[in-house]
Amino acid sequence: MNSETDSRLGAFFTRQRELLAKERAAEVERSSLLLTNCGPKLLEQKGLALLGLGVVNVNIGLGGKTLVELERPSAYHTSPLFPPHTLRTGDLARIEANVAATAKKPASKTKPTAEKGGQAEGVVYRVTDTRITIAVDGSDSASEDLDLPERVRVVKLANSVTYDRMDKTIDQLERIVTGKSDEKMAPEKLRLVHVLLAMATRSVDTANPLPNLTFFDDSLNPSQKDAVRFALQATEVACIHGPPGTGKTHTLIEIIRQLTSATPSNPNGLRVLVCGASNLSVDNILERLLALPAPEKGTSRIKVTRIGHPARVMANEGILDATLEVKAGRSDQAILAKDVKNELETALSTLSGKGKGKAPRGAERRKMWDEVKALRKEYRQREGGVVNSVLAESQVVVATCHSAGGRQLRNHEFDVVIIDEATQAMEAVCWVPILKGRKLILAGDPMQLPPTVLSVDKKAKKEKEKAKAAKKSEPKAKQKKLTPVSAPAPAAAASEPDLSGSDDGSSEDDEDEEKPQPTAKEARPVKPKREHVPLLRPPKTLETTLFDRLEKMYGKSVKRMLQIQYRMHETICAFPSVTLYGSKLASAPSVEKHLLLDLPETHTDSADDEKEVLGTPVVFFDTAGCEYFERLEGDGDEGSRCNENEATVVKNWVDKLVGAGVLPSQIAVISPYQAQVTLLTSLIRPQYGPDLEIGTVDGMQGREKEAVVISLVRSNETREVGFLKEKRRLNVAMTRAKRHLCIVGDSGTVAYGGTYLKKWLAWLEANSDVRIKGPSMDASFFTALPLAASAPSTQPPSSSTTQTQMDAFTTIVPTKVESDETIVIVSEDSGSGSSGTCVVCKEDTTTALPPVNEDSGSGSSGTCVIA
Repeated sequence: MNSETDSRLGAFFTRQRELLAKERAAEVERSSLLLTNCGPKLLEQKGLALLGLGVVNVNIGLGGKTLVELERPSAYHTSPLFPPHTLRTGDLARIEANVAATAKKPASKTKPTAEKGGQAEGVVYRVTDTRITIAVDGSDSASEDLDLPERVRVVKLANSVTYDRMDKTIDQLERIVTGKSDEKMAPEKLRLVHVLLAMATRSVDTANPLPNLTFFDDSLNPSQKDAVRFALQATEVACIHGPPGTGKTHTLIEIIRQLTSATPSNPNGLRVLVCGASNLSVDNILERLLALPAPEKGTSRIKVTRIGHPARVMANEGILDATLEVKAGRSDQAILAKDVKNELETALSTLSGKGKGKAPRGAERRKMWDEVKALRKEYRQREGGVVNSVLAESQVVVATCHSAGGRQLRNHEFDVVIIDEATQAMEAVCWVPILKGRKLILAGDPMQLPPTVLSVDKKAKKEKEKAKAAKKSEPKAKQKKLTPVSAPAPAAAASEPDLSGSDDGSSEDDEDEEKPQPTAKEARPVKPKREHVPLLRPPKTLETTLFDRLEKMYGKSVKRMLQIQYRMHETICAFPSVTLYGSKLASAPSVEKHLLLDLPETHTDSADDEKEVLGTPVVFFDTAGCEYFERLEGDGDEGSRCNENEATVVKNWVDKLVGAGVLPSQIAVISPYQAQVTLLTSLIRPQYGPDLEIGTVDGMQGREKEAVVISLVRSNETREVGFLKEKRRLNVAMTRAKRHLCIVGDSGTVAYGGTYLKKWLAWLEANSDVRIKGPSMDASFFTALPLAASAPSTQPPSSSTTQTQMDAFTTIVPTKVESDETIVIVSEDSGSGSSGTCVVCKEDTTTALPPVNEDSGSGSSGTCVIA
């Protein structure tokens, strides 16, 4: 390595550690602040604790974990049912003595699984309405004398284990590349590491172009088949870019089948480690693998094993049967370990006072704990042999990126590592499975939500936005000469808004200013293209994923994009395709025209109702000018926002959809803000129950529904939009719908959120069924009205109105301007006159154009000719 490479590597590892330290601190601060400052009663009220519990049973699980089952004793509670709480399977929790129920208790700073007098930390294993089971790790340091009192409570904790593992992985990676590691790596594994860190250039196996590859699933479309060939042919790394609805998981299943199939050179196929950012993503792949049709004669099914805490695995019988715990329990070797397990459970039951006779005390108790330690050690040794035997027979092992670093896989290596949803995983956690493989395949969509990062400096970001807004408002020294209003607008510009974006959508969300294009005189000479040299750069934030970094290092040659989507109506697909996917995302013939009216359950009373509700793929309820202002819930920057009037609009449209025969289970209502989700839930859930899904945009990623209603919430006089300007979040929101997308929002606020939002509003005005929400909630609310500068007027235009004026009237984002007598909405750059709907008298003025001021700039004022 040269000095420049050493410097870049050092900067990269230092930055990763800094960002991980900040993220760990933010995670601990968020969870421990309440634990430190609130008494147990308040924690229970906030759903972070369950008080007054008693131990029902103590069992042993896989890995020697102690399963502590708790309930509310009838001696202390009138009802066995738990109060509302947020404890879910997989959460970290602490069991502690239920004393001083009103006193403040400082948060524990010990590692998870640490136990001390009367308390233990572990993972929520199972939760019902009346019982909760905590799995306490069975390591020697954590299981010594699990002496729980008669009454205990369970408190939800922050998770620091993931950060410990990421820190250790970054340290191990640095030792490997600097030659300080004692571990000897295979040449293929070392080359993969070097390619990912720009220490070597990636290569392509040109000697094996795979022209005659036989596909297991011949129904794959051309872009999917191209992606499969690309992944198989790559020597070190390949990226699969899967936009919404393009069958990314379907493509990965074909890749796994190809990798594990027998070949003349490899009769047993390759070993594959399949990982993901979340348990849901890997369980989806596992479910598809288990559902594959029975193989032909002479071949066997793919042997697959799921690694991970049983509490976090999807509650599906087939998936649970594929878990390591169940497989190990059914193996022949497990019988030898079962006797030890029974002895261990009996001893623990006696020590906890649940066995026959009284619990031992003093020297007898200490002696029994010594026996428990010896039994646990023997059980773990016997069980380790069973686990290794099961994994050795598995062609495919499925786990989250984090779980891949567990002790079960400590001595196992794989030919290929596949990471699904790689664009939602921090780079550091991706390195956990990568170090176990010789080749890497990443799959994801960088145009959807990045990893959840808590340590983003919100204050600095807000100050930056304010400074940017102030800069925009400053008068410019040099301004372009304004085009006279009387000049006709170019027809081409008026007929269609410019939606073009970069092919890969790589522009940052905060780059909202329109940059002036250089004139012919200002044009710079074209420089000759130089050979692209990959460089390792330290990430700005943890939102920069490995997928993003590889694409910037190696360009588009490192990935293949799936180009046919099987989810959305072509109108719903159009805007994200043009702006984020380089116009390459096309709709499959089976979905490009499908609407709600094609569903068998839908019905209407008239043809007008059918068109109004079921026959429109995109509807936009524009609340501009209605003063439906948002409200802040909570304190300062930590609060969330809601909009009661907008929620009412959403509820009424949901009623309309269900009334037309759309099933509640086919509808989702989403919003970027948790406070709005809570409000919508209180309005909609009592009538339609849990079948109608209501949630945040983040929670809907990877999901789809026949009809989706989006509440944008933001409406204010200062035209602030917050994180609505994040194009990836907006992309997730607008691509969840299959047949019908409804947007409720204030164009007067949202259109000022940057270039991307401005383009979206312009597109909605030109391509959706735009409906104005007037100040009163009457039946006419659901009638499509002509919108100024948006939908074409239902009245015939005057003979004096030119086609250019009408084109401008139907495509440009409206500007509301006050005149001396009334308020008229007019369009930008509309030529010699403007038409619109007067917001005072509610009459259309297309038959008589109001006068305009030639120096009016972006909009014009005039007196309503009707009022």
